[in-house]
Amino acid sequence: MASGNFAFNNPAFQEERPGLTPPPAASQAGAQTAYATATHQATDAAVNAQLEGAFAAPPAGSVNTGRMTVEDTVAKTLGLFAVLLVTAVVGWMWTMAPVTAANPVPTIVPWIVGMLGGFVLAMVISFTSRKKVRPALIFAYAAFEGLFVGGISAYFELLWPGIVIQAAIATFAVVGVVLALFASGKVRASARANKIFLVAILGYMVFGLVNLVLMWTGVTQGTFGLYSQSISIMGIEIPLGLIIGVLVVLLASYSLVQDFDMIQRGVRNGAPRELGWLGGFGIMVTVVWLYIEILRIIAILRGNN
Repeated sequence: MASGNFAFNNPAFQEERPGLTPPPAASQAGAQTAYATATHQATDAAVNAQLEGAFAAPPAGSVNTGRMTVEDTVAKTLGLFAVLLVTAVVGWMWTMAPVTAANPVPTIVPWIVGMLGGFVLAMVISFTSRKKVRPALIFAYAAFEGLFVGGISAYFELLWPGIVIQAAIATFAVVGVVLALFASGKVRASARANKIFLVAILGYMVFGLVNLVLMWTGVTQGTFGLYSQSISIMGIEIPLGLIIGVLVVLLASYSLVQDFDMIQRGVRNGAPRELGWLGGFGIMVTVVWLYIEILRIIAILRGNN
């Protein structure tokens, strides 16, 4: 089952590894006889002590086994978000640095630097992760993504005070609900849903590119181009950006389900421990996407008001 998130293109997340096949009955009988004989001969106190120590020891973690675990992936994910938050503060301060009473215009340099740097690193990480995972590149991506998030958040906050905390709370709420539903088994990724998701994502990307072209050429007006346009539904004017934004939040939420599903699959397949970095990278990509979409929805709503 393929994921819509390009972070999970490593075979360890894609393939189910078959379980061990039990030996034939005759082999089992022979094994049981050999085991019984060995048991009667193993009277050495040192052997017994070793067995007791093995059973008393705590379960082996990812460090001991060299395998991917949920706990280790969570720790890596939190580390990446910590880097993102630190550089987000830098991006925020950098954006607001030139703002004064005489000059209320912020700089968009950290926004652009973070976006371009993050995009380039995301492509490098995605295309090279099948052969080797490089945590340094993933940390660098988190740093650039932090600049982008901090820069765009400061810009929106200057236009609509209080919008960042609103978007952050909404993002945490959506992530929490999706995680709870996935953990309870009520929501899972499926082959059919993945196909629908892929078609919807491609359609959204085409719409986004068309919108950018129309904005650059001056065909559309407003802060968000086509998103700022309104359509009439039963006599009620509803911003197009609100309708599309809600649909995209649903897409981002399903992408998060795919991320959790791929991490669970990697753990089940006994993937190498280093692939936990790809799990954290994938979740960070999706959560940032979700935050930006929610930020835009709130901006459109507040802009209309």
